[in-house]
Amino acid sequence: MAEAAPTTLADLRSEIDRIDAAMHGLLMERSSIIETLIAIKKTQVSGSAFRPGREADMMKRLALRHQGLLPLDTVESIWRIIIATFTFVQANYSVHADISGGDAAMRDSARFHFGFTVPYVTHEDARAVIKAVAESTGDLGIFRMDLGASAGVWWRDLIGEDKPKIIARLPFIERPDHPAGTPVYCIAKPLADAAMREIVLYAARVERWSETLRAGLAQHLAEVSASAADGSHLGLLVAASGETSPEAIRSALVPAGLSEFAEIGSHAARFAFKSTRS
Repeated sequence: MAEAAPTTLADLRSEIDRIDAAMHGLLMERSSIIETLIAIKKTQVSGSAFRPGREADMMKRLALRHQGLLPLDTVESIWRIIIATFTFVQANYSVHADISGGDAAMRDSARFHFGFTVPYVTHEDARAVIKAVAESTGDLGIFRMDLGASAGVWWRDLIGEDKPKIIARLPFIERPDHPAGTPVYCIAKPLADAAMREIVLYAARVERWSETLRAGLAQHLAEVSASAADGSHLGLLVAASGETSPEAIRSALVPAGLSEFAEIGSHAARFAFKSTRS
């Protein structure tokens, strides 16, 4: 015979206490698994344990299954802190942030996505963030996607096999009034098996710009995300579908006098979500 549902305040509070204890127990169980994971990986080179592809997928599944009166903001924040903190205990890291456009939005993004345990380090521009990440063991860096032409051709600092790369676009879940909704790129030293390649990013250098060039890129599911003067040339940051070959993107840029072309990272595609309460 099924047990009767709790009907009194005392019964309901008892149920809440039971659930709280169960959640704490599961967190400790997760911690125990992480300890075992650390022991197994102890012979590996230390560095960031951040896995943006897996995390983007986890956040998407979280949003799709969420329901009820608890705001998705709260649920996402809890999960982000759990993931980021356990990542930190596996391999300590700091988050470096470009605050050239102001500190508040960047601090919100860092704290929402990585919690308060992970150190937050500020820098004067994107290039300083890239340099700090390059000189670290396994740190992450974040900067706004819309830095503007005045920031220069910062993406050229990501060219090279051993240079940091863009590994994520945050927030993973986009929605109106997100508490840390400023779109930012996240960079890290190259990750062998962790990147999501739904969107691939390229640094290009051309002699000239035209609407024909824009149309040619669009035919290959690509667009210019940023541009800035690069000496006598024009530097482009090109974002393309991961299903498009690099050769196709390169060919579309050749008529513009292409002199440099290199992949500088990738990330998950935008996942826009409008929550509903039930």
